[in-house]
Amino acid sequence: MSHDIAALLDGVRALVNDALPLLEARRYDITLKADGSPVTQADIFLEDKLTSWLAERLPGLVVIGEETFDGLATADGNNGWVAVLDPIDGTENFCSGLKEWGVSLSIWRGRQHAGSLLMLPELAEHMMTGRPIRRVRSRITGYSSSIVPEIIGGISEGGEARIFGCAVYNVFNVVRGALARFVNPKGACSWDLLAGLMLAREHGCDVSIDGVQFDGSFLEPDRRYRVDIRHRYDLHSG
Repeated sequence: MSHDIAALLDGVRALVNDALPLLEARRYDITLKADGSPVTQADIFLEDKLTSWLAERLPGLVVIGEETFDGLATADGNNGWVAVLDPIDGTENFCSGLKEWGVSLSIWRGRQHAGSLLMLPELAEHMMTGRPIRRVRSRITGYSSSIVPEIIGGISEGGEARIFGCAVYNVFNVVRGALARFVNPKGACSWDLLAGLMLAREHGCDVSIDGVQFDGSFLEPDRRYRVDIRHRYDLHSG
């Protein structure tokens, strides 16, 4: 990753942290989307703020954001900058006053990955391309909160299981080893997953998308992807 992209991602971190009081002021201003899921004015505010800030620094930028995606934006035929953004992943947690929510940002030039960032702002945690992480060890499997029979079956088989309600939180923790595995058999969108999947590959996790090993390709925004990520403890000492 170039130093410019590293500096850009650090700038995003600073912007999000500085915006926390403004997000808090909008945290409980909630409306429901057509699918019944919540969106807060904080989601909308932060996506707008990050989109404007990034566009000033990456000429011709196309932003694929959860709150503004219109079904048309794509990386096809675009050799310029593309940002895949979820400003607040885990909105149900966020608007319930929980701290387990995150920001997901993946920057691409055409279809080449430039850098990715995961943030857990209220937990003061982040992970980004090219930066070392401190690994831990766990027996826990994290599951998506989109309950389907595969999740019920997995939990009923025994072992340690958790449902956190935030893809960023789950992927962040499986990459660092605080979860042994993260499973989402129903599927999630590219803005939920892409940054975390690229970081999982960087740090040696086994990553499966729709039952096939993930090769680091760009994920299209108009569909859902089923995910299974395992931390490779055998690759790391301690």
